Amino acid sequence: MQAVALGRRGILSNMSGVREQGTQKTFYLETFGCQMNVHDSEKVVGTLIQEGYRQVESVEHADLILYNTCSIRDKAEQKVFHRLADYKKLQAQGKKFGVLGCVAQQEGDKIFERAPHVSLVCGSASYTKLPEMLVQLEGKSAASDADVDTLALLPAAAEGVRPSTSDLIRITGLDDRQTDKCFETEFTSRLNPHRGYITIIEGCDKFCAYCVVPFTRGKERSRTSQSVLHEARQMADLGYTEIQLLGQNVNSYRDPDGKKSFAELLAAVGEVPGIRRVRFTTSHPRDFGRDIVEAIDAVPSLCDHVHLPVQSGSTRVLDAMQRLYTREQYLERINWMKSAKREISITTDVIVGFPGETEAEFEQTLDLLDDVGYDSVFSFKYSARPNTPALSLVDAIPEAEKSRRLEVLMAKQREIQITRYKKFIGRQVQVMVEGRNEARNQWIGRTSQNKTLNFAAVVPLKVGSYVEVKVTSSFPNSLLGELVV
Repeated sequence: MQAVALGRRGILSNMSGVREQGTQKTFYLETFGCQMNVHDSEKVVGTLIQEGYRQVESVEHADLILYNTCSIRDKAEQKVFHRLADYKKLQAQGKKFGVLGCVAQQEGDKIFERAPHVSLVCGSASYTKLPEMLVQLEGKSAASDADVDTLALLPAAAEGVRPSTSDLIRITGLDDRQTDKCFETEFTSRLNPHRGYITIIEGCDKFCAYCVVPFTRGKERSRTSQSVLHEARQMADLGYTEIQLLGQNVNSYRDPDGKKSFAELLAAVGEVPGIRRVRFTTSHPRDFGRDIVEAIDAVPSLCDHVHLPVQSGSTRVLDAMQRLYTREQYLERINWMKSAKREISITTDVIVGFPGETEAEFEQTLDLLDDVGYDSVFSFKYSARPNTPALSLVDAIPEAEKSRRLEVLMAKQREIQITRYKKFIGRQVQVMVEGRNEARNQWIGRTSQNKTLNFAAVVPLKVGSYVEVKVTSSFPNSLLGELVV
């Protein structure tokens, strides 16, 4: 899945469907990882506020400190444990700690051994039970039908006394990976008042050889199209103009009611009054149909951008990765997009140094970059992850060689992007205004193709508005322009 900046902090202040409560209990939440985690955190925050908690800006002011974690790569996982170690000293003040998300599901009870001051470990598939877990965390009796595993539910230590390991409350929510339920809630605290996420499918059934997601987020389960459209209309009524549909494999969506395909749902969201832009991520090539391209052509509000992870340009490596498609099948999907009436921007993910990848197979990936002409590539060195089939593969690539290949790939893609972005010079494009860079005296905008366009304007603008901008210059990762008055 496409990654976002790690360690997202701060108060999620734009509430939809959340009623204000008392301010006795406070919490701090830090999120690591992808858009799915960011949106999960928005829903977790809404749930906590609904249960009477108040969000604060720092761990020092929080009664409950939570980390929503990512385990897609080892670096992200280790960052969480470093953060827990940094704040262990706050345990003496009676603060409680919780680990949520993929690392929680992956490591389970082992987290208590590695970080004994943690009280709550909860995988994403168990978020629906958060209210019951919060009751237990406060040292009260849980509802009789809560079905939440509790390693130890003991009274908290007396105020001012450093609690021993045996005194700590330890609560786990880890046994719901086979659930058919999605984490749906009316109480979502959104990061942005103009652009919002809607998760339409959770979990993954693909079992790629390198990926922990099927083991941490459980099996695929979709929301009904009726539920998704209801949330989209609610967001439009609240003033949101851009929606991004989310899923580990968003185009693997299967409507439980059998009413709409993914492409039909995409089009229906795009036709909701008030919604001007609809994005979706991340797509799996195996389930990417021509009907998705046809929907983008037919519905103007569907953004002309597709993120389609390829991972490797070698069919043999793709087979070893258990990606379920060949190079030729992937390129067929690329040709569908290049044959579209609209110019569709294509971005991707690439892993270098997968076990057994030869130099010739790496060169095939470099050739694919030329063949496709991506607007952006998220590239990573292979990182062995627990429980994944790739752990048993031989011919591991030395770390230094993985680093070399990554540098070569990034340098090549940089040259491709320089050429592609230059083609936008002289064009007039519409952007959503995202903010302002005071130091550069520029506004920050985003095109429908998901490109950042920084521009000058002589008139005041509002964040969230849509304006026309003429592109005057380009860089490898962004565009520069002037407001069209």
